[in-house]
Amino acid sequence: MATEFHNLQELRRSASLANKVFIQRDYSEGTACRFQTKFPSELESRLERTLFEDTVKTLNTFYAEAEKIGGQSYLEGCLACATAYLIFLCMETRYEKVLKKIAKYIQEQNEKIYAPRGLLITDPIERGMRVIEVSIYEDRGSSGSSSGSSSVSGSTAR
Repeated sequence: MATEFHNLQELRRSASLANKVFIQRDYSEGTACRFQTKFPSELESRLERTLFEDTVKTLNTFYAEAEKIGGQSYLEGCLACATAYLIFLCMETRYEKVLKKIAKYIQEQNEKIYAPRGLLITDPIERGMRVIEVSIYEDRGSSGSSSGSSSVSGSTAR
């Protein structure tokens, strides 16, 4: 099995990247930002299915919250028009606030769940909101790491 890592810095320093798994966007219910909850087979030996599904479902809930249109969104839009969008120099939109909450959630999940198992989730904002990237790390001391394919579902690493 994989070596346990206790924090993100230790994972990055003492392990080498073995593979990447890409969780694709789910367009079955429209173009709203949602990700597939299908459990990738590459993670079976490292992570429980329920932990993965809970993480993706929580991310999907956050993205739904960010894209929700309400009174605050309309007010932000009106203020933006009235100030030639200069208002955004001194205020953060509700959408930006939720994106920060998502980044904090991903950081916490990496520290508590994924890094100890040799995994690391990359914030989808860093990949253009196209995929959730899960990096799989192997202990540098082990010679069992393979340089096999690094793509899933027809995606390629860039």
